[in-house]
Amino acid sequence: MADKRVKKLASILVNHSLGVKKNDVVLISSSSELGKPLVLEVFEEALRAGGHPLLSVGFEETQNIFYDKATKAQLMNFPKTKFYEAKNIDCVVSIRAPLNKKSLSNADSRKISRRSIALKAIQETIVNEKRWILCNFPTHALAQEADMSLAEYEDFLYNATNIDWGKVKKKEEKLKRVLDRGKEVRIVGADTDLKISIKGRKAISCYGERNMPDGEVFLSPIEDSAEGYIYYEMPAIYQGKEVLGIRLRFRNGKVVEASADKNEAFLLQMLDTDKGARFLGELGVGVNYGIQVFSKDILFDEKIGGTVHLAVGRSYEEAGGKNKSAIHWDMIKDLRTRGALYIDGLPIQRNGRFLI
Repeated sequence: MADKRVKKLASILVNHSLGVKKNDVVLISSSSELGKPLVLEVFEEALRAGGHPLLSVGFEETQNIFYDKATKAQLMNFPKTKFYEAKNIDCVVSIRAPLNKKSLSNADSRKISRRSIALKAIQETIVNEKRWILCNFPTHALAQEADMSLAEYEDFLYNATNIDWGKVKKKEEKLKRVLDRGKEVRIVGADTDLKISIKGRKAISCYGERNMPDGEVFLSPIEDSAEGYIYYEMPAIYQGKEVLGIRLRFRNGKVVEASADKNEAFLLQMLDTDKGARFLGELGVGVNYGIQVFSKDILFDEKIGGTVHLAVGRSYEEAGGKNKSAIHWDMIKDLRTRGALYIDGLPIQRNGRFLI
């Protein structure tokens, strides 16, 4: 018998997150066969809603084979059938169920970057034109990465996802109104003093319609506005690689200095992916105080109440962003100790607690 929590999560994904309607084409994608229990429940729920579910289930090992054996021509090959699929679906449920979180740790980052460029049009079609939701399914790899047992991780995940998202929405509206009226954000914390213009940009409240779990309010800042420096206490993980102790300095919106205590070469390679990779595509404020433990998973960690995250690379068009890039890399700044968030010179958050 399926875990009742899996059934509830599937219902939330199909009915709340995507709002699947009759005749919607629903792509259900899982990174591995381990996501099968949730894939099956989402498949059934999509049928119940009158949709037409399609499956795309991967085998994690193929990524290692591809980046080890693929030629330059194969790396840059544009998969026309996948593009056609992206254009002709209505929504996507993307389920992450990794067998090994470190499977790409030794893959050539230059090859990963080239492949990201080749797939850019497909990624942008889905992100900017379709309804989509991303979530995890509990696996031993995710639990191990979060320093939890599988049972502990299951509780951690379902306690963060299977909640009343209508109530979450109401709480986020107050912060959205403040950001919508604001012109400049200042982030102050350990080794951090960064100013970013948000004039004219509208914030977006997130309550389970894109990521699951959710709990953030984000916007795309003015592309050439970031001035100052920032230090990230929390690991920044991208393409399976963990980068520690990142320090970035911005001038006229661009990263002009970058360093890291671990995997600095990878950081620099990603920042040199294309012209847009050194500019900010997103500023997000975490408001989910039910998530306090860092799990090395951006899906949860960027929602931690008392943190902000800034993404280098691709903007969200829906948030007014204009920055184009093949990458979108979220990095989390912890403001719960000696941190503050200002809007137009007035503090709206201090030491991780809102003042509004």
